[in-house]
Amino acid sequence: MSETAARDSTSRALTLALAVAFVCGLLVSVVAVTLRPIQRANIEAERIAQLELVLAALSGIGHAQSIESLEQRMVELDSGRFDDGIDGASFDAARAATSPATSVAIPDEQDLAGLRRRARHARIYLVRGDDEHIDLIILPVSGRGYQSTLHAWLVMDGDTRTLRALKFYQHGETPGVGARIEEAQWEAQWQDLRAFDDTGVLRIGVRSPGGGYSDDAAYQVDGISGATRTMQGVDGMLRFWLGEFGYSTFLQRVREEQL
Repeated sequence: MSETAARDSTSRALTLALAVAFVCGLLVSVVAVTLRPIQRANIEAERIAQLELVLAALSGIGHAQSIESLEQRMVELDSGRFDDGIDGASFDAARAATSPATSVAIPDEQDLAGLRRRARHARIYLVRGDDEHIDLIILPVSGRGYQSTLHAWLVMDGDTRTLRALKFYQHGETPGVGARIEEAQWEAQWQDLRAFDDTGVLRIGVRSPGGGYSDDAAYQVDGISGATRTMQGVDGMLRFWLGEFGYSTFLQRVREEQL
């Protein structure tokens, strides 16, 4: 093959490759745009399914609500302030936590939940009383368990110091052992449990089955026998999200300002 023919062949191959790449890129863009409404619909359906579980928990503590009555807000976690510039309807916390632009790395010494990164924002819900003061605060929490990432709704009293409910909605823990975190009897232990002492120190936790009394016992629930790693995950999850790298700043603002 002559040198000219070889150059022509290389040029044609390069042109074809570029054309194929352009067409593939165009197709990917079209598919992404086409699927975006479906993805948003799926996110919304998942959000509603999760909230139905927390509504059941609210009914159990005498605060029956409808999804429409919940006040949805986006919170910027570092400042603890509401951020109305973020679209809560399309917010995907799991995706946000994977992007450097929308998340922060968690220092090892503070990563009690084993998450490595957390989103900069969180979608929370408020229940207000007739006087517009906050009665309940519903917070999404997550953390590593034994075999999976645990996802739950943490319901705080308007005083920001007392738990009213803890409702797990997604996990992959061992059936009959760690998976018992979904059982109503175990979940009931969290109702009206103080998370902070009178000085504001975080004390909440899970005690070992059969463990003796300690100064923190009044702030702890009984662990599930045989599910040590899951219990450690629940304990770390709550300590992280109620701590300074989680919702602590937001809760402090609620205490001081009654937003």
